[in-house]
Amino acid sequence: MSGGGDDVTDAPESSAGNSPEPTESDDSAEPTAFETTRRDGVVRLRRAGVEWLSSGADGGRWKTGSAYNLTVPDGWPRTDLETYVDDRLERAGFDERGPALLTGVDVGDARGARCGSVTAIVTAGLSNPAVLPMDPQGGALPDDDLQSASEPGDPVGTVNVLVGTTRSLSDGALANLLTVAAEAKAATLLETTGFPGTTSDAIIVGHDPAGERSEFSGTATAVGAATRACVRDALLEALRAHYAGSETGVPRSIEAAKYGLSTDVAANVFDPD
Repeated sequence: MSGGGDDVTDAPESSAGNSPEPTESDDSAEPTAFETTRRDGVVRLRRAGVEWLSSGADGGRWKTGSAYNLTVPDGWPRTDLETYVDDRLERAGFDERGPALLTGVDVGDARGARCGSVTAIVTAGLSNPAVLPMDPQGGALPDDDLQSASEPGDPVGTVNVLVGTTRSLSDGALANLLTVAAEAKAATLLETTGFPGTTSDAIIVGHDPAGERSEFSGTATAVGAATRACVRDALLEALRAHYAGSETGVPRSIEAAKYGLSTDVAANVFDPD
């Protein structure tokens, strides 16, 4: 895990080893005051007073300044996640609790992007891609006990996304922003890899309740468009960083991926009454 020991503040390193130039919108008045810090296998996105919405294991709404993405080591035993995260944050010197995502990808390969009011950080690995065929051949639903996280020892990937906007969003706009980020993630991956995601992707989005108010966050809004741009650009660079020098590279198919999954079960379609 090459991320251990480094302490990078203000932006994750680019693939060339330098802090990337932020991608800004034409609105120079937009504050981009989310701080990023990376050390000891943890990357943090922070701004005081933020409200977060997470799809991770500790998901839901959080009111705290920080959101995190943590690298778990090979052979990591899936145990008490809350205790594990708290211990990791303490060891890394982060004293503020917050929503956290876990990944088998080294957060040293995390990449960030900024546009308008939005800052995003992404890690990306595709050893466990999932596809959705449009002509399913038939199959069964997964076991209910099968969780999105890997079995202990499985070196899975995961695409994890942290997004923060300095705008103040309505409840609906915050929930929709997670959808916008997921759509941008899937569109970028489909275009570049042929997969919409992996079996364990997760997203955290946050807004500043004290910021300029935005009632909506769809793709036609400034915050929605900025989120799409940030997720796309950070994800592209995160993929390049993670697979730079890799002998295998991105899997070319589900069959070529060690942990690939295809949803082949067909649903019963009906016309609502």
